[in-house]
Amino acid sequence: MAAGTTYIEAIREAMAEEMRRDDSVLVIGEDVGTYGGAFRATAGFLEEFGPERVIDTPISESGIVGMSVGAAMNGLRPIAEMQFIDFLSNAFNQVVNMAAKLRYRQNIGVPIVVRGPCGGGVHGGPYHSQNVESHYLSTPGLKIVEPATARDAKGLMKAAIRDPDPVLFFEHKFLYRRIKEDLPDEDWVVPIGKAATAREGEDLTVVTFGACVHHALEAADRLDHEGLSVEVIDLRTLLPLDREALHATAKKTSKVIVYHEATRTGGIGAEISAILAEECFEWLDGPVLRVTAPDTPVPYAPPLEAAFLPGPEDLIDAARYLAGY
Repeated sequence: MAAGTTYIEAIREAMAEEMRRDDSVLVIGEDVGTYGGAFRATAGFLEEFGPERVIDTPISESGIVGMSVGAAMNGLRPIAEMQFIDFLSNAFNQVVNMAAKLRYRQNIGVPIVVRGPCGGGVHGGPYHSQNVESHYLSTPGLKIVEPATARDAKGLMKAAIRDPDPVLFFEHKFLYRRIKEDLPDEDWVVPIGKAATAREGEDLTVVTFGACVHHALEAADRLDHEGLSVEVIDLRTLLPLDREALHATAKKTSKVIVYHEATRTGGIGAEISAILAEECFEWLDGPVLRVTAPDTPVPYAPPLEAAFLPGPEDLIDAARYLAGY
């Protein structure tokens, strides 16, 4: 049993274990080798696996992902690190028009994992704090995951590496060293596409993922003292969404809030709201509410960033409104 494993350590363990298990797995990115990664996710990898499997690159996200796609087409399983997931946009063509479409176009699998830190709360400003999941949600052929716990971070990373198709692996940087969990020693995976119930409840549901899960649990604890029982669903996988879990919780509580840190317009909350409206309408006793960031870039100044990020207080206000609807 690995005691007190942090979120970032869980990701490191998963990658290292998969590289030991399968010689076709390699790591590629900026500073992943000699430096050990911007957030130390690959610390010690160069020494253990050597420069042919731990490859430092120039600052070129398009090149990193493009090389990974080519390597995957030739039988390898690259893990491509983005120092900040914001800059995945520089590789948009490689992700959307190459990696995601080759299975459809040529029946060629592209087993790559593109991973990197997302999210705010660390005063990174508008270029290092974004949540970019909505940019890729409408691309068939991709899978997208964002774990909230160390256990899920390890299990989903293993599943992503073993997947025969491209997986975008988003890691909320606020969680890297703030949460710890005892992890089992045996080999295991968390299946992609399955949500988890982070907290059982009866009166309403909060559907969320990533760092927002912890804010939702805090809000649920506080609302419990007001006599309001809140269920928290941790999506874990954003593409494909676990529709069965959404149906089950909507049928159970009849009131749903979708909570995410990304900006509001065109966000994943809109897609989940549409699914609930189209497929669960007969079970709902109130409108599907969204608690999100406003439609602005992420501010750098700490007071402005705190005002921008949706937190437990915003969720509590929404829950009180929906409970009384």
